[in-house]
Amino acid sequence: MREKFEDSYSLETQEKTKKNLTWIIVFSIAMLFAGFTSAYIVSMGDTFWIKVGLPNAFYISTAAILLSSATLFLASRSAKQKNIGQTRIFVLITLVLGVLFGVFQFVGYNKLIDSGANPVTRIIVSEGRYGDYYEIKKDGEYLTVENNQYAFDGKQLEGNELKDFQSFAKQFLNVDKDGIPKNLDYSTYSLYYKGQPLAYTNGELVRPNGEKLQLLDLDRLRALARNIVDNRADFFVSGEMGKDFHLYFNGKELDYKERTLMYNGKPLSANLQNKLLRGNKDMSTAYFYIITILHLLHVVAGIIMLLVMTKRSFTGEIVEKNALGLKAGSIFWHFLGVLWIYLLLFLTFIH
Repeated sequence: MREKFEDSYSLETQEKTKKNLTWIIVFSIAMLFAGFTSAYIVSMGDTFWIKVGLPNAFYISTAAILLSSATLFLASRSAKQKNIGQTRIFVLITLVLGVLFGVFQFVGYNKLIDSGANPVTRIIVSEGRYGDYYEIKKDGEYLTVENNQYAFDGKQLEGNELKDFQSFAKQFLNVDKDGIPKNLDYSTYSLYYKGQPLAYTNGELVRPNGEKLQLLDLDRLRALARNIVDNRADFFVSGEMGKDFHLYFNGKELDYKERTLMYNGKPLSANLQNKLLRGNKDMSTAYFYIITILHLLHVVAGIIMLLVMTKRSFTGEIVEKNALGLKAGSIFWHFLGVLWIYLLLFLTFIH
C-alpha cells in the first residue's frame, strides 16, 4: 500500500516533501536548544555556578561526528552516481562513527562524575567540613586541606597515601545501631575533636575528660568520613579551584585563598555566604547534562536512521529510489553535527 502511494508521485515531489519535513524537524530542534541555552544564560544571573573543564573525550566525540558528516556526504555522492558498493561502505563508516560519538560522550560523562561534577550536585561542603570540628594527625602532625585537597607535610595525598587515609575514614561509616564505630584501627592516624585528642577505649571514642561523643558529634564524624572517602574537602567538585574548576557569582570569578572564598578581592560577605548555603546547588552542571544528553538522544535517533540506511544500502533500495531517504537523512545528520559544534563552543566559553 505504502509503495503504491509513493509511486503515485514523481521522484521530484517525493524529494521535496521529505526535505521539507526534515527542515521542519531541524527548525523545531534548533528552537528547542535555543530555548535551553537562553535559559542557561538567564539562570546565571545573581547566582553561583561552577565551570568545569570538558574532558578530552568530548573533543574526540566531536572529531567523530565531523568525520561522520564527511563520510555521509561521500555516501550521498556515491548514491547519486549509482555506485552501490561505495555507498554501502560510506554509510557503514558513518554508522560506526555515530556510535563512537555516543561512546565517547559516555566516557566524558564518567570523567565528570569521577571529578565530582554530578548531574545534581552541591557546590560547597557545609556538613562534615574538615577542621570545623574534627582534625586528624599522623606521626604527630595534622593533615591539612590545601587547594581543596587533603595534604600531609605540605604535600597532596595521592596514590596509596590517599587510599590509606580514606580507609581510615571509612571505618567511621561502619557503626552500630547507636552510631558508634566499631573495631577501629587507631594505630596510624589519631582523631582530634575541637583540638582535643580522642582515645579509643572499650570500643568507644572518648574525650580527655572521659566524656563520650554525643550523637550529634558522631553524626558530624560520619559526615566528615563520607567527605574523605569521596575525596571531598571544601567543594564537591574535586581538584584545585582556579585550575581544575572555577566558581562564579553574577558573572565574576571568585578566588579561593586559605580555605576562604574571595569576591572582588575581599572575603565573601556573610550575606553572600548565606546565599550560597541556601542555594547550595550547582545548576550550571545540571544544565550541562540536560543539554548534552538531549542532543545525544537526537543522535540516537540519527543512528537508528543510519541503521535503516545501512540495511537499504545492502538491498540496493537506497540507489533505486534515487537516494531520497539518504538525502533527507543527510540534512538531519549534518544538522546534528553543526548543533554539537555550537553546543561545544557554548559550553566551553559559557559553562
